[in-house]
Amino acid sequence: MQNSGLMENKTSNPKVFVPMACDLIHEGHINILKKSKKLGHVIVGLLTDEAINVYKPLPIFNYARRKEIISSIKYVDEIYKTNNWDYSRALEDIKPEFVVHGDDWKENNQVRVRQNVINQIKKWKGKLVELPYTKGISSTSVKDVLRSNINPIFLRTQIFSRLIKSKNLIRVIEVHNGLSALIADRTKFKNKEFDCLWLSSLTHSASKGKPDIEYIDDTTVNSTINDIFEITLKPLIFDADSGGRIEHLKYSISNLGRLGVSAAIIEDKVGSKKNSLSKKNNTQKQDSITNFKRKLIEVKKVSSQNGVFIFARIESLILGKGLDDAIKRAKNYINAGADGIMIHSKKQTPKEIFDFCKLYNNLVNRKPLVVVPSTFHKTYEKDFYNHGANIVIYANHLLRASIPAMEKVAKSILEFERSSEVESEMKKIDDLLDFTDK
Repeated sequence: MQNSGLMENKTSNPKVFVPMACDLIHEGHINILKKSKKLGHVIVGLLTDEAINVYKPLPIFNYARRKEIISSIKYVDEIYKTNNWDYSRALEDIKPEFVVHGDDWKENNQVRVRQNVINQIKKWKGKLVELPYTKGISSTSVKDVLRSNINPIFLRTQIFSRLIKSKNLIRVIEVHNGLSALIADRTKFKNKEFDCLWLSSLTHSASKGKPDIEYIDDTTVNSTINDIFEITLKPLIFDADSGGRIEHLKYSISNLGRLGVSAAIIEDKVGSKKNSLSKKNNTQKQDSITNFKRKLIEVKKVSSQNGVFIFARIESLILGKGLDDAIKRAKNYINAGADGIMIHSKKQTPKEIFDFCKLYNNLVNRKPLVVVPSTFHKTYEKDFYNHGANIVIYANHLLRASIPAMEKVAKSILEFERSSEVESEMKKIDDLLDFTDK
């Protein structure tokens, strides 16, 4: 049990457990703590990032900073580091006479947690005290103000680093402009949302009507990244392809860091760019381990200064070189300083990816593993997690979805010489204005 050093009450006082995330403190939280203090010895069950991430996005501040804030409040006697989002271990350890919570959890995504708490504290005749949710306060609105006054580069870097440490499986989706970033940022389903965004060289090129041949210049890339960052504070992972010459790549990584990009993935290929998933004759060549290690070592000298994570993408399975070559490269790339590994495959099933995972998970110096299920799309996220993957990237899906939709509308207009037949397929103009005006 972690003691805050504020032990003002006698230990014979009833123990009052108050679970909190405490991302930010407003009068509603103070009201709960003040009323809890009247019941006895207040123990705040401060949730860790890992616990919070189970049911909602990461808080703005990490656990240490939140602990510093909550421990300064005079109504708090003690802080208990709570690793479970349902508080079950904390409750079993403390066995409080009272559990105090706002009554808003009767209707939100914590309904099940509420019932579990009631069932658990019955064992020692504990009592649940539910206080009315403070009206007129929106935590979301307060967070928006707070986010707007904190350096966004700092926020993105911190969030990505904390996601790596706290979340079982990080969910990433491709974006290629401001509109797709807006969709990715706002799309939610129950308690799920996308944790990060992925700027793919394939979809970025295709959105410009260009082939995926590393044609898009740095100025255009910078402009697109700025468009994305004007929309969202979600971390962005950048597809750096092979990175080109080491001298150029070092400048690119430095620039990405200044813009606020959280991570870059560099593939171990050389020569003219050919997309790994192309069904055409693929004559792409793989870099030697020695050369690619040298590239990683030099790039890490830059990235270690600006906080950009560097992931090494291994093309061995794409090129038919097998698991042994892929694992050998993974070991070498990690030893060269890579912050993580991306393993790629164009098979229709994830078997060779899972075979790689089994070997990879046994590495002594294992780093986060990225998978990209573009071809083996029937695989569930839980299966990736169960095999040890840490990040799953849906690498091209928003752009791919937009093309048939636009083609359908364009073809219908030509066929019927009006747009009425496809009006139901599109957002209404007022909805579009509202969508981009928030």
